[in-house]
Amino acid sequence: MRPELAARLCENVPRYTSYPSAPHFHPRIDAVVYRGWLEALEGGGEISLYLHIPYCDRLCWFCACHTKQTRHYEPVAAYLRSLYAEIATVGGLVSGNGRIRAVHFGGGSPTMLKPQHMVALGTALRDNFDFLDDAKISVEIDPNEMDEARLDALAEIGMTRASLGVQDFDPKVQKAINREQSFLQTKAVVDGVRSRGVDSVNLDLLYGLPHQTSESVRSTVAQALTLEPDRMALFGYAHVPWFKKHQTMIDEAWLPGPTERIAQSRLAARSIEDKGYESIGLDHFAKPGDALAVAARAGALHRNFQGYTEDRCETLIGLGPSSIGRFRQGYVQNMSSTGEYRRRVEGGELAVVRGIAFSDDDRVRGWIIERLMCDFAFSAIDLVESFGKAGQKLLRQASSIALKDPARLLELQGDRFVVPAENRPFVRSIAVRFDKYFERGTARHSAAV
Repeated sequence: MRPELAARLCENVPRYTSYPSAPHFHPRIDAVVYRGWLEALEGGGEISLYLHIPYCDRLCWFCACHTKQTRHYEPVAAYLRSLYAEIATVGGLVSGNGRIRAVHFGGGSPTMLKPQHMVALGTALRDNFDFLDDAKISVEIDPNEMDEARLDALAEIGMTRASLGVQDFDPKVQKAINREQSFLQTKAVVDGVRSRGVDSVNLDLLYGLPHQTSESVRSTVAQALTLEPDRMALFGYAHVPWFKKHQTMIDEAWLPGPTERIAQSRLAARSIEDKGYESIGLDHFAKPGDALAVAARAGALHRNFQGYTEDRCETLIGLGPSSIGRFRQGYVQNMSSTGEYRRRVEGGELAVVRGIAFSDDDRVRGWIIERLMCDFAFSAIDLVESFGKAGQKLLRQASSIALKDPARLLELQGDRFVVPAENRPFVRSIAVRFDKYFERGTARHSAAV
């Protein structure tokens, strides 16, 4: 690896699942603003929903999600009552102005819910929102929690995509991250969802975990591929113990260094691609016929808080504590405190406490960053035609970056700014050059690769 590239391995930069990124949200975008944005939705538009279940029956040491451990189910049941209240309030404000195209259940662990509560939650959503007949329902699944009754419940709510967390099948790695899960457990769930008509299965893998080696990554990928998932995601472990205290349970001496991390990433990617999967953006893979691959080839790939997606909805409504929503006007985020969240929504209030309204400059920079993250390129003509003077300003900045960067991370090829194939792992370090908030912010981020 060239020295000027190796130096970028340790850069800490945002993941760019949004722009502006969440650390720059502020309290001036509050529940009053959110109410106005909900009421301004136009009839006939399509909407995506994200539901957050902020509980797990164990904490995985690697996890950076907003969740808490509970060994008793009563807090979960009480939380669901609050979630129903928020669903009713938000659904009433939307009031038919939009139809649901997609729903994503995340966490925490949505599959911690008892089967009857999974079904009740699905019913509450359909009672309060207008669903399209072909709406997509995605659920994040922990294979350790699954049984036949839960599989039946997920089928009953109309799940169309199952996303299973794998991380690594090596027992030593699993013990170090407090996530013991056998290959046979995982296979049983994959077989179970497919036997119930689910036509899309995604597996999440991680590199850069404690005790991981290139050989252990190779073995995990090989085992995962025998399950023939429709999609795979390959994420770099984000070690952020200043943000998630339970990550201090991982001894940093067990973590692979930057050079080994990128070696693991490249080895895994090659192994997946060798089996006929298409590379999607920075860290996803899909079979050629999968909707994600089709969108990528058509230049219609998008990126949100769940990663790469073919979801084209402009509006995303987040439900549950810490959930983020996106509207034409900007981003909103619910409070993270589960207790305060419950108090507000049970009183009929909205739980949004922060967010950010888009400026014209935010829109053009966000477009550039999303196209870089999705396509590793953007068109100068599209930039100017879509954004006018604001686009011309950013065109000059892009030209300066392409001409002056000795690492040549971004090149001008005809009318397109392109990230060369060998530099694609560093795309977050390129995107940050267009982030006007980054230098003035105090947030700490994860490693670029």
